[in-house]
Amino acid sequence: MTVHFIGAGPGAPDLITVRALNLIKACPVCLYAGSLVPTEVVAAAPDTAKVIDTAPLHLDQIIEHMRVAHENGQDVARVHSGDPSIYGAVAEQMRRLDDLGIDYDVTPGVPAFAAAAAALKRELTLPGISQTIIVTRTEGKASPMPDGEDLPSLAKAGATLALHLSVRNLAKVVRELSPEYGEDCPVVVIYRATWPDEKIIHGRLNNIREKVRAEKITRTALVLVGEVFGDTGFGDSKLYHADHRHILRPK
Repeated sequence: MTVHFIGAGPGAPDLITVRALNLIKACPVCLYAGSLVPTEVVAAAPDTAKVIDTAPLHLDQIIEHMRVAHENGQDVARVHSGDPSIYGAVAEQMRRLDDLGIDYDVTPGVPAFAAAAAALKRELTLPGISQTIIVTRTEGKASPMPDGEDLPSLAKAGATLALHLSVRNLAKVVRELSPEYGEDCPVVVIYRATWPDEKIIHGRLNNIREKVRAEKITRTALVLVGEVFGDTGFGDSKLYHADHRHILRPK
């Protein structure tokens, strides 16, 4: 018996990986975060499968479903949104499973920031503009930010930022990023990337709050900040330059 932690991707059902879909099809128990995972994804579970929306459950209740499945020799598809390794709250579940002696594995999924970049038709690492992506969040009710991971500290790198769980904290985002990025730095807020009701809001640090407020977006949105989202010029990568030589393209 194995608990399979599965990344369902950002929302669109056809963005789930082949491995993930096959696991859902095979498992007699499916636990999914219904507030973030579309029902079309778990619809692939067998007709006889026990399919449970864990959105209203606390950790102990979720683990109890896994423990019962373990006793019955039933594999479990534990389906999370995006990629389980990014704000998936899977580590605490794994720790409980370790204590219970229950095997588990992880199947990655398409993360929200990658889906957002695809929706924008943008590369997040433009030559000469940004070669670093910081995936982070602002402090909220769930857990505090560790020392040194506050926005003013991270802003010193000047990297492309992908801010999860932060659309309600835009005032803080603007206030703490503006000194390093500048008030005219491009910002994109993407609501429910790849879902049918996806919304994309373009702005800058000095006006993004008003634009987001006008759209009444308060949750399930990714905030992207950086010059790569502007109209700035950039040089070609040397990777495909005619004079660039490497092992697969020797002289």
